Amino acid sequence: MNELVIFVLRGKVRKAIILNLTKPKNANQLAKDINTHLPTISRALKDLIKKGLVRCLNPNYVGFKLYELTDYGKFILEEVKKY
Repeated sequence: MNELVIFVLRGKVRKAIILNLTKPKNANQLAKDINTHLPTISRALKDLIKKGLVRCLNPNYVGFKLYELTDYGKFILEEVKKY
């Protein structure tokens, strides 16, 4: 099993973010969809960005930032769905 698949599966919020980012969303939308707190989403997003699975579409914008899966993140999503 891929190391990044294990990384995603071991984190409940990371897994939920990967499964919910089928279209670009902001952190507030993710927190609402996943039913968790915004700081928890922010930490998980930072981890996923560092691993190259998620990217911010407008990183220089102060405020309403949108996130989406990278191509590799989409590949990992398909692998995560198997579990």
